[in-house]
Amino acid sequence: MIADIDDEASEIVLLIHWVGGVHTELRLPKRRRGQRNSTSGDIISAVRQLVLIANDDLIAGILNRNGLVTGHGNRWTRERVTAHRSHHKIPVFRPAADGKEPWLNLNKAARLLGVAPKTLRLAAEAGEVVGVHPLPDGPWIFSRSTLDEPAAQRIVHRARQNPKYPTGSHPDQQNLFTSTT
Repeated sequence: MIADIDDEASEIVLLIHWVGGVHTELRLPKRRRGQRNSTSGDIISAVRQLVLIANDDLIAGILNRNGLVTGHGNRWTRERVTAHRSHHKIPVFRPAADGKEPWLNLNKAARLLGVAPKTLRLAAEAGEVVGVHPLPDGPWIFSRSTLDEPAAQRIVHRARQNPKYPTGSHPDQQNLFTSTT
């Protein structure tokens, strides 16, 4: 193998000699002086919020679904999220021992209020209820204490007053999937 530096293209050129006389040229970008491979601040902020409701495995999936990569350009894995959290001193997600999570995703928050998830999402998008949506293709995050406030109760009351747009499934609606237990 022969290594050379192409200063004009700012690349490292590797020439690999294979048995049989075949040669392969690889060109790798050369890091410029002062260049760092660090994760963007937006991703750090998103992980700080996602850790309120999700474990490292789920966070990795959410980051990948949004097309985000690590500072080195790699896809996210559970191990990379764990290392990222450790480096930035972000606590690990731990489910509440009593089952009353202080932070809820959209479906759990809607179930707690007794409304359809779409009703709650539209209210959050309109700013009627406080919710955090750290990534475009990611979960909504709601504080349990926020859902007890009058603003959330007004949404529940308004949704129940409008029979044309019900808040949830009709009580007589049957389940599509039969029980497997």
